[in-house]
Amino acid sequence: MHDRLVALFQESDAVFRVVEHPAEGRTEVISQIRGNSLPQAAKAMVLMVKQGKKSRRYYLCVVPGDCRVDMEAVKALGGGTHAMFAPQDVAEQLSGCVMGAVPPVSFNPELSLVVDPKLLEHEEIVFNAGRLDRSIFIQRDSYVKAVSPTLAPVSAQ
Repeated sequence: MHDRLVALFQESDAVFRVVEHPAEGRTEVISQIRGNSLPQAAKAMVLMVKQGKKSRRYYLCVVPGDCRVDMEAVKALGGGTHAMFAPQDVAEQLSGCVMGAVPPVSFNPELSLVVDPKLLEHEEIVFNAGRLDRSIFIQRDSYVKAVSPTLAPVSAQ
């Protein structure tokens, strides 16, 4: 996943840098290690929206590191009856990463990328890059150009 992210950003002529650090997946802790502000950290979580009894859609919701996901907003976005975190095995299969290392990028057509606009208030965003021991700092406009996310207010304080 890490190599795939770097290749995507290189192909997009993105302005970014990779930083190595001790392995850590908790947003608050890794932000202190990396020296970035918590609001510029991209927290990416895999959510499942149930649409009736048998239908489900999956979303990779990305919010600023000082926010949590607003489940009601995600439920409304997905037109569902219930929203919840996806089971860990499903989340790891869809994202291709262990929890804590999930980047704000989806290479899986079954995992829709949704980014809260609050994250994009920062010139540079930062996230674990498919590994717990590497992060990517990327210029906001480069990120948006490379991944073309759906923008929707899905965060709460």
